[in-house]
Amino acid sequence: MNTRKNSGAAATPVKRQGTTKRATASGSASERRDHLVKLAAELFARKGFQATTVREIAEEAGILSGSLYHHFDSKETIVDEVLTTFLDDLVGRYRAALEQDGDPRTILSEMVRIGFSTLEPHRAAITVMQNDWNYLRSLPGDRFDYLVKAEDEVERMWVEQIKRGQAAGQFRSDVDPKLTYRMIRDTIWVAVRWFRPGGRLNTAGLADHYVTVLFDGLATGERTSQKA
Repeated sequence: MNTRKNSGAAATPVKRQGTTKRATASGSASERRDHLVKLAAELFARKGFQATTVREIAEEAGILSGSLYHHFDSKETIVDEVLTTFLDDLVGRYRAALEQDGDPRTILSEMVRIGFSTLEPHRAAITVMQNDWNYLRSLPGDRFDYLVKAEDEVERMWVEQIKRGQAAGQFRSDVDPKLTYRMIRDTIWVAVRWFRPGGRLNTAGLADHYVTVLFDGLATGERTSQKA
């Protein structure tokens, strides 16, 4: 506790030398790191994670390979950041959709829209997951175990909603929930290979079209079951 008496003079703020400069430098370092992650993500998506070297990432950024190690200790650290950023965003938004307590059809429609909405901001990450999933999972240690954990959580979310819809009579009871989810999942993520921003449909329009086909079907008239 300060026991000195107040002299009556106005307190003069203590100016800490270099604080602003350090904050600016810190902000610049963070921005530089984000820039490097985006450059690397594009290379991973274009060439594949395995085929992309640290030297190529550095050359793309216009720096020396050694300078890259000031920001990241390995190529794996960079792809880690690419994938966790995507998965944190995706899973977080799925959880928020489930918390809305809507009926299964409403929730699944929202989850479809969430999935398609990631195609632009996370295009590189989605491509890397499709192309390099097996390789990353084969690496020694448990570094990429979170990929399977995230996949399992997302699958559980979808399958539970499909089952809820079946129990409520909203969805057909003769379809397999897990298989249905996986077909929906693959439709969304494979779209990253052919969807191009600026085309006839944006991601919202793409999602609306898919929701229509998913819930209203393609055929008209009475539903018929045809088995080969």
